Amino acid sequence: MKKIAVLGSTGSIGTQTLGVVRNHADILKIEVLAANASDELLEKQINEFKPSIAVLCDKNAYEKLKARYNGETKLLYGEEGLIAGATSDKIDTVVTSLMGFAGLRPTMAAIEAGKNIALANKETLVVAGELVMQKAKEKGIEIMPIDSEHGALFQCLHGEDITKVDKLLVTASGGPFRGKTVDELKNVSVKQCLNHPTWRMGRKITIDSATLMNKGLEVIEAKQLYGVSYDKIQVVVHPQSIVHSMVQYVDGSVIAQLASTDMRLPIQYALTYPERLECVAPKLDFWKMQSLTFEKPDTDTFRGLALAYEAGKIGGSMPCVMNAANEIAVEAFLNEQISFLDIYDIIEAEMLAHVTLVQPELEDLFEIDAKTRQNVKEKLSKIC
Repeated sequence: MKKIAVLGSTGSIGTQTLGVVRNHADILKIEVLAANASDELLEKQINEFKPSIAVLCDKNAYEKLKARYNGETKLLYGEEGLIAGATSDKIDTVVTSLMGFAGLRPTMAAIEAGKNIALANKETLVVAGELVMQKAKEKGIEIMPIDSEHGALFQCLHGEDITKVDKLLVTASGGPFRGKTVDELKNVSVKQCLNHPTWRMGRKITIDSATLMNKGLEVIEAKQLYGVSYDKIQVVVHPQSIVHSMVQYVDGSVIAQLASTDMRLPIQYALTYPERLECVAPKLDFWKMQSLTFEKPDTDTFRGLALAYEAGKIGGSMPCVMNAANEIAVEAFLNEQISFLDIYDIIEAEMLAHVTLVQPELEDLFEIDAKTRQNVKEKLSKIC
């Protein structure tokens, strides 16, 4: 029986993780649930899965739940509660699906406590990948990617010699604006951005998909997970989202992982590896599949990908700055304070102004993240 903590249990990945656990209750058990502010949904999850610990990050939501809940699950609050849940002696695996930078500290605490990680929080590796991977190696724990692209790469690399890799081919749907020009993007709405053609995800990650920043984050994540150089990581636009990623080897052979667009499949694989179990995700029918197409990404129009490559190659503290600026810019766009294209300008301005710290410690990254967020908010307050 694998005993699991789900950090971000009320979000898209979290709820689908619980669906996987529900279908394999004979081998998977939820011991910790954690959410930001969705106290009513968390209460329903508590009543169904009966975890030892449940956490709410938002104080008002915590107080509301605490006032009405009288069950046996221990209720905790805030970042201290997250860390307590992520390091509980009742669990062996932590699913980290918290949004953004907020996932870093509890993930590091879980690794320090010797917990295996099923990672859906890209920003943890983007911001502090070297520190995270070094600590994981030190503690002898596994980091299993939940992202469909990195789960695909993991499977394509399985049993192979990493030195024989010519390219990691990371696929991208292209988002809702594939093929659009800069002029056509000047006045796009939040609603248009959230209308993703193939995936149903949270609001922030859907905007990142539209800017191609999400794919940029995945490029940095791939670098940290698999240790190849950036010139061996290539993004390929694949609108059908059937090929989730591929690996090309030095002999010219390409191994690809294909599946339906259902996150339950990579979640289940990460939680049950090395076993392959039946999944409720629909299976591909190749007799009905009409075509698979591939394109080069337009990085002049969708500058998020180019900015991420640049930040990753500079390294050190630069990915932290890029990520923090992006999170605040996306939030401002979702609140209709700025335009879609302003997101790129805000990120680029912060990167240009930053003096890179080559080998930051974890606390350095927290300080840089906070400073960058404050800088962006101050600039936004002057123009919004």
